[in-house]
Amino acid sequence: MPNLYPALAAPGGDAASGGGASPGGGPAVGGATPASGSPGAEGGAFASSGDPLLASRRAGEPDLFSSRPATGAHEVIIHSPRHLTAMAELDDGEFDAAVATWRERMRSHPDASYQQLIVNEGGGAGASLEHSHAQLYALPFVPAAVARERERAGAYAERTAGSALLSEVLVEEVRRGERLVAIDDEAALICPWASRSPFELRVLPRREHASFEDDTVGAAMLRTAMRLLAERFGGPPELNLWVRTAPRGAEQFHWHVDIAPRLTIRAGFELSTGIDINIYPPERAAADLKECLPA
Repeated sequence: MPNLYPALAAPGGDAASGGGASPGGGPAVGGATPASGSPGAEGGAFASSGDPLLASRRAGEPDLFSSRPATGAHEVIIHSPRHLTAMAELDDGEFDAAVATWRERMRSHPDASYQQLIVNEGGGAGASLEHSHAQLYALPFVPAAVARERERAGAYAERTAGSALLSEVLVEEVRRGERLVAIDDEAALICPWASRSPFELRVLPRREHASFEDDTVGAAMLRTAMRLLAERFGGPPELNLWVRTAPRGAEQFHWHVDIAPRLTIRAGFELSTGIDINIYPPERAAADLKECLPA
């Protein structure tokens, strides 16, 4: 058969062992001989018994198992001196102070390429401490998911002569109302279109601002979100919360805070395909949560 990788053939030996000159005196390249009697022999086709994909024979072999040292910074931010296990249990003053502290600590790492603030509540959501807390990671790189969001925002602005993608999404969500849970002068709370899991929530500031840490709004709506979930489920559910803020130097971005209650388990289909199955539509989740709003 034609050898499509003549440069990778085994060196040395005769034709049977993958090396040597051809019986007809034709050229041998890297131990490969012209396929005798084949139409391609004179056209440069080669036959070889060597493994053409053998990693040790590759020229300029790539690093298939690259890694890098863990650098950057990691902080744990305690939400209250009282022993509470969920942000929904914080009083108004504690909640506002906690969010203000998130922003203060994020501003203390101006050289980080990206800062990721997260809250895990409950063992099923990855919490290793019961006491309510957040974690801040100051990273020397921009994660791929964040970079893609930044690129989508920039591409949309370019295509629409400067329009802001999430701002227009928010306007449309408010107009339709079916996934809007609550809105105040600062921010809106929605169950996002095509939510990946039941009762997923997003807090969006009404005025586009790139960096969460440099803004001042949103704490009240975030508090509303956590308390509505606790009301709907008869107590705070296990959940993950994360702040999506602008990477350093991003010109077009709209920060938001996402909350994902851990109500289901990602199984084989989700893990094998990357496609999430949401058994509870966001429109239904939004309607349920609106019923929990104070009269």
